[in-house]
Amino acid sequence: MSQFEKLLWAILSGQSDANLRFDDLLKVLQRLGFAVRIRGSHHIAFREGIEEIINVQPSGSFAKPYQVRQVRNLIVKYQLVPKGESHE
Repeated sequence: MSQFEKLLWAILSGQSDANLRFDDLLKVLQRLGFAVRIRGSHHIAFREGIEEIINVQPSGSFAKPYQVRQVRNLIVKYQLVPKGESHE
């Protein structure tokens, strides 16, 4: 299982919302095709074809749990899991 698959599984499983590193959340968003723009501590992720814009900011070195849930909901809503990637 690749590092990306492990991170994707951690997000989709919902078991690590409070323990996910902020940099790892950004890596997953970028790997899923999101462009990220930075304004101060806010990282704004957007992607063509997706209406929602994700605004995330770190809490220390970790992602905020509610923002991890927002990313999970977006991945599920738009079925963004790449072909061949597994979270089982």
